[in-house]
Amino acid sequence: MKSTIGIKIAAVVAFAALAGCTDLKPLQADIDSLKTQVGTLSSDVAALKADKSAANAAAAASASAASASTKADAAQATANKAQADAAAAQAGVNDLNEKINRMFQRSVSK
Repeated sequence: MKSTIGIKIAAVVAFAALAGCTDLKPLQADIDSLKTQVGTLSSDVAALKADKSAANAAAAASASAASASTKADAAQATANKAQADAAAAQAGVNDLNEKINRMFQRSVSK
């Protein structure tokens, strides 16, 4: 008797399991939908990684441009100082030439 009850319970469980197996088509459709979504998300992640790489490259280029601008400003300041020094030296040369000319004119006039 006990074995017939066990067999009956096993039969009911098997029937329930087989009855549940008939609903696999909706589950398969859900799985296919999830696979499609995973594929889309994978391509989205790849696109985001590419965008991140491009943004990093742009940030590096911007930093390089800022550094170049700073160096160009320093070079311009050095050039301005050199020009001012050259103008001062030229003024000294002009004064010296003027003195030499005056001395020469005095010696010629005597």
